[in-house]
Order: sequence, then structure tokens, then C-alpha cells
Amino acid sequence: MESESVMDVDASPTSNEEFQPSDLVSVEEEAGDGAAEKRKREDKEEGGRRKALWKTSLCSYYRRQPGGGGCSHGDACQYAHGEAELRPRPDNTWDPTSQRAKKLLKSEALAAEEEDSLPVSIDATSLDKCLIGLPRKWTSDNLKNFLDAQGILYKMAKKKKGMSVGFVGFENIEQVKSAIEVLNENSAGGKQIKVADAVRRLHEKKPLVDVSSDQSKEQNTESHLGSDDPTLSTSSTLIDDADAVEKDTSVVEGLVSKTRNARDVVTPLAHMPYNDQLEHKKSSLLQILKRLTRNARKACPDAVPLPEWINTSREIGGLPCKFEGVLDSPVINGYRNKCEFSVGCSLQGKRTVGFMLGNFREGITAVEEPVNCPNISRISCKYASIFQDFLQSSVLPVWNRINNTGFWRQFTVREGRRPGQAAAENLDNQITEVMLIVQVCSSGVDEELIKNEFRRMTQVLTQEATACSPLLPLTTIVVQDHKGISNAAPADCPLLPLLIPKVEDQSGLERPYVGEARIHDYISNLRFSISPTAFFQVNTLAAERLYSLAGDWADLNSDTLLFDICCGTGTIGLTLAHRVGMVVGIEMNESAVSDAQRNAVINGIENCRFVCGKAEDVMGTLLKQYLDMPQQHANASAKEILMLPEERTDEKLDTLVAPEQNFDGNTTHEESCIDHGKDNGHGSLANKGSNNDANDLSGTLKNCTAGCEETTHENPERIEMIQNNCISESEKGKAEAIRQFTDVVAIVDPPRVGLHPIVIKSLRTHPRIRRLVYISCNPESLVANAIELCTPTTDKPEKGKGNRSWRNMSSAGLARYRVKSMPNSEPFRPVRAMAVDLFPHTPHCEMVMLFER
Repeated sequence: MESESVMDVDASPTSNEEFQPSDLVSVEEEAGDGAAEKRKREDKEEGGRRKALWKTSLCSYYRRQPGGGGCSHGDACQYAHGEAELRPRPDNTWDPTSQRAKKLLKSEALAAEEEDSLPVSIDATSLDKCLIGLPRKWTSDNLKNFLDAQGILYKMAKKKKGMSVGFVGFENIEQVKSAIEVLNENSAGGKQIKVADAVRRLHEKKPLVDVSSDQSKEQNTESHLGSDDPTLSTSSTLIDDADAVEKDTSVVEGLVSKTRNARDVVTPLAHMPYNDQLEHKKSSLLQILKRLTRNARKACPDAVPLPEWINTSREIGGLPCKFEGVLDSPVINGYRNKCEFSVGCSLQGKRTVGFMLGNFREGITAVEEPVNCPNISRISCKYASIFQDFLQSSVLPVWNRINNTGFWRQFTVREGRRPGQAAAENLDNQITEVMLIVQVCSSGVDEELIKNEFRRMTQVLTQEATACSPLLPLTTIVVQDHKGISNAAPADCPLLPLLIPKVEDQSGLERPYVGEARIHDYISNLRFSISPTAFFQVNTLAAERLYSLAGDWADLNSDTLLFDICCGTGTIGLTLAHRVGMVVGIEMNESAVSDAQRNAVINGIENCRFVCGKAEDVMGTLLKQYLDMPQQHANASAKEILMLPEERTDEKLDTLVAPEQNFDGNTTHEESCIDHGKDNGHGSLANKGSNNDANDLSGTLKNCTAGCEETTHENPERIEMIQNNCISESEKGKAEAIRQFTDVVAIVDPPRVGLHPIVIKSLRTHPRIRRLVYISCNPESLVANAIELCTPTTDKPEKGKGNRSWRNMSSAGLARYRVKSMPNSEPFRPVRAMAVDLFPHTPHCEMVMLFER
């Protein structure tokens, strides 16, 4: 058997003849000869390789001790014992550690510097120049200070921190020549500054039209304003030719557009089948959850044993808890009920309403129409097209993101759907209300000109909406005046509802329009009132699944006190109110709190209270009020929500709930309701908290009844319900027993940045909160918050020490750092996690994670 194995392996005969024992010796001889020949060939090849590499590298002994005694291998050493013995390698290169290689590298660097120092041909007619070689830490202010110190005259100077390039604009050729001479003689930070021509943006080459020219007057006449309009002379700097648009795109954007369009930017997963999209999101979320386990393991103090969920994570693939997959969306296309369109210029220079083709940090400001984006509804796309056509004839400029100038900034479409489950094929037919929000910047623009443009805009929008087949719903048009740089306006940004004129539809009948600055939508058969700036989930049908999942995991019952943190318009708390004893919602947006209180009244829900304030400011007080001192309140939430938002007297909230005046000076009905509330002298409920005084209850009842009388003509059925609630509450107000809840649950739905550290500390350190449901639109912030919630602490927490490198830390790294100063408390543990796809065709989804202790 041994001989057979030798034959099979070494001899490898190809014939099928049977092996005979008499052939054993001859086979072994042949096998030995073959092995010897093979060794000879290998030795020959190895010798050839050694010969080719002979003395091509310096001996390590020589490198350590140059000029020393010598190598222990003597003359037989294959390495060079000095620069004289060194030979070039087969690829004509030298040993990188040798002096020859270093000299060659230095000479190449000098040659490159000489090539760079050659004079660059500069266009003498161009007044925009690029400065190369500036210190990276410089900003625009540093560049301006440097130019002023050198005595260089200029018109504009810009530089972004972290880049070695800056841009300078001059007023004439003399300034350009003088600057080049000065810069050639001086340096910045020991480095010579080079001057080159800046790549001009595409639309800078189109001259602006003189307002005083006849051609401009003719064009203004065609734009429905008339050449005799006295306001034209007061705002001549804002008027330009229809073809001369703002400077918003560049040559770089043209290169980007070859491989990117609005569909690729907004819906990068649209090319994949929906099941593949869900798998893609699942894979990404698994990696993020594994990151939670790793960071929590690092954050655990050495003196504390690892929690059980970390020790058992290896059994489930490194996950902190069981991940139950991604729940699909009921509707895939056209699901967004809120679309924020940017206003700018396309690559061709046309005023466009759509989406930017990239990030401003990348130098991309071009905007493309949303015609191929599958997540946008037909109604939103149509309104964007109508507004875009209006901008072509507007005398006011669109927003320039380079110079931060212009008037028209952003166009938002919010949609409200009728109740009931909508099918994917007729989703547009379910849309019954539409709110249009136009963001502008009125700085330096004549008020009369603005009124004329707003009047013409409302006429165009209403007429085009009526002319469409089928008709486009239109409920309200709101103008938001924002003077900041970013389009993300603050909550207290002024809002101005426009009066919508009555128009005739295609059948010749007059179609009435109302100007109330709100729309309505439905979740779980509850009606929600939505103001212009209030948060509401963009995918209504998927949000129903999200809230149902959160309620199921929270294990709610009639003896549960539910804290709805970052509640928005109260959607989570109100949809779960029938399953709990009481809901306390916390929201910092006053307009959203007003909507939440209104929604509770509309739906006849009495066991909810909504508090206006930042969660980090009011969370600790509310926990003490409801958990530590339960005897001080008697479930007064029902009394608080009975006062309609119109009857509140908080001045800041009044400006948001009531739209003051229309642009024609008429007072709205809501303002009269607020005035009525002021006469009664009652304050803001959002900030007062609970109040059990019998006199306050009587005043609340009077206000509620008065509010019912004021608004009876709007919805009699709704008012009858409110009156019934008022009467029943009046009867049971004094007899209501003091109640202490045995089950306390918190549901948090924070913005993308996650929960504030103070809120996390309040939730973590209060022993009565045993269950926490975290809904996150950003899994990265969920990981950071979960580290602080679930990492054990020591009896003596470290005091927060100054750390200057915190700006460079990741969110998870900051969380690990904050855990060190967390007071000793029982940590939560992750129990289960699941994602809900609220954003098909995009990489985003909502993650739900249950924490218990």
C-alpha cells in the first residue's frame, strides 16, 4: 500500500495498466531521478533570482553601523556592504535607504518645485483671481487681514477653513497687476502665494440688464407689472434680465451632472427592487448595532463587570439585542406629505424649483427639477412646476447660496389626506388639503414691490391649480420671512398667511378658498391639525405602523403614565392615549404644542397634557411632579387641554397660532378668538403646568364654552363634542380622586441629533422609569444615546475634565466620555430592535429599540 501511494503521488502515471510488484524498484528510481531534476531546476531558478538581486539592497548591518567592522556573513553576503557595492535593481530603481535614492528623490522634488514656480499665464481681462498656497487654517477674515496688511486693494475675498485656496475679486485691471506684484514679493506662512485665474461660474458671463433701458421696461411690462410702476426705480438693483440669472452653478457642477441627477441625489436606492432596498437597509443597521456593542464594551469601567447583554452578544453575532428586521412601507411611491424644494438655478442658468445636485460643501449649488423622483407625489411636482414658471417672470432674484443674497429661497408643499387606508395606485386621490409655504428674504426690498409679487403669485397658483385636470387642492398659502443664511428657519420666524382669491373652476362654478394657516391629516382614524412649522411624519401610512409597534413594545395598560418626549403635534401620545391612564407630552415648538392641544380637543381625548419647553429644561421638574410628588396633582390634564389654542394669551404663541393680519390688512377669525381669550385674562397652559384650583377650573370651563360659541359656525358637531366634554369635566372635577400610577413608560422620538445629555441623565437616574421605547430617524445618534443609557457606572463617577479634542470625537466617542460622569444608577439594557421603512428609495429608515431595566 505504501508503494501504491508513492506511485499515485510522485510518479503520477497516466496509463491504466495494473501495477506489478516487480516494477517497484524501477518506479522508485524513476521517482528519485525526477525529484532530483526538479530540485536542480528550482536551484537554477533560485540562483537566477539571486543573481538578479545580488547586491541590490544595503546590508542591515551596514545600515546600523556604517563604516563598522563588517557583516558576519563575510564576502558570501548577498547584500551590499556600502554605496560602492550597491547595484540597481531589475526595475532600474535603487534601494530607498541608500544615498543615491535619496538624492534622486530630492532632485525630483526640486524639479517639481521649479516647474510649479514657472510663471503662469494670467488673463488680464479677468478680475477674479485664485490665490494658491494659503495656510489651511485661514478663514476669509484672515485672508482679508493679510491683503490689507500688504496694501492690496480688492473688492471681495473669500476662503474656507481647511483649504489652501482662496478667491479674490478686484474692481479693475490696475488692482490685479498691483496685487500680483506684491504677492510675488511676499509670502504667507513662509510659503510663496501663487496667483491664477479663477474658474468663472457659468452665469457670471451674462451681464445684468440696466433697469433704465427700454428693453428692461418692455420686459417688465410683459411681467404684468407695467413700466410705469413707481416701485421699479426704488429696487433697481434687484431687477435683472430673464436670461441673466444668479451666479449659482460652476464648471465643476457640469462635471458632476454627467453622473448625478436629482433622482440619484434624493432617492439613491430607486434603481433597486424594493425587497433589495429592505435588505440593504437591514445590512447597514446590523453594522450600526454591532457598533453599539463594541462602544458599550469600551465604555464600561474596569471596576465594574460587563453587563449580561454584552457578554451574550457573541451568541447573536455581536448584536446588543435581537434585531427583528425592517418593516416595509404600505406605499412605496409618492408617499411624502411634505416636500421642501430648493429655489435656485439649474446648470443651464434657468430659475428652477427642485433639489440641489449635491452638497454646498462640495461647491455644488445647481438645482434640478424633481420630475423623476419616485418619492414625490404628482401634486407636489405640479405645484413646484407652477411656482417655477412664475419665477421666470418675477422681478425679484432667487437665492444665491454663494453670496447669500436674493429673495425667493424655498418652496414647501404640505399635503393632508382624507381618513382611511389609501391604496398605492390612487394615493393622489386621497389628498384633499394642500398648504404652500414660500420662504423669502425681504432684506432691502421695497414693501410695495413685495406685495405686488405676492398678489401676482397667489393669482398664478390659484388659477393654475384650478386649470389642472383633475383639480389641485389648495387650502392655504403661507410666506415665511427668513433672513438667515441656512434655509432651516428658527421656530420664531415670522409667518404671513396670504389671502387666497376665489376663482372659477373648469365647469364655470366659483371655487371658494380659505386662508386658514393649517391643514389636517389622519393617523389611526384620528384627525390632526398641522400648522406650517409643526413636525409631522412624512409617510402617514407607515407612521401608523411605527406608532402601533411602539405601543405594543411599550406594554401599555390603563395604569400607565406615558411620557411622550419630543412629541411634536402629539401624534404618538394621542394615538396611544386610549391604551394608557395618562399622557404627558413635551415639545419645544410652541406652534406644535398648540396643535397638540387642538388635536386632543378635536378627537375628544381628555387624558393628555402637553408642556411647551425644551425637554432638558422641563424633564426633571415633570418627573418630580408626577412621580416623586404624586399627591400634588389630581390628573388635571383633562382640564388643561379643554382650553382651545385660540383662547391662550401667551404672546409668543399668539403670533404663531393666529396669523395676525393678511397682507391686505384684514383681521382673521382666529385673531378675534385670541382677543376674546385675552379679555378673560387666562394665561398660557403650556407653561403653567397642572392646576387643580376650583376657580381655575371654572374659568377654564367658561373659556371653553365661549370658544364653542365663537366657532359654532365652523363645525357644529365638533363644538357639541367639546361642550359635552366641558360639562362632564365640570361634574367630576372636584370628585376626582388622587391617582398614583404604578407603571411609568417613556417614548422618545428626538430629532436627528438625538436626545440632550440632560434628558438622558434624567431618564437614566430616575428609578421609576422601567421601560423606554426609543424611536430614531438617525441610527448614529441612537447608538450614542444607548451607550449612555446602558453602560454601567461606578459609585464614584469621574468629574468631567476639559478635553479640547471633543470636537474631533465621534458621537459614540462623546457618549463614552460622558458616561464617566454619569451618576451611579441602574442602567437600561437593550431588549429588541426593529426598523420601519418610512423612506422608501432612500438609505434612511426609522429604528425602534426597546430598553428595560
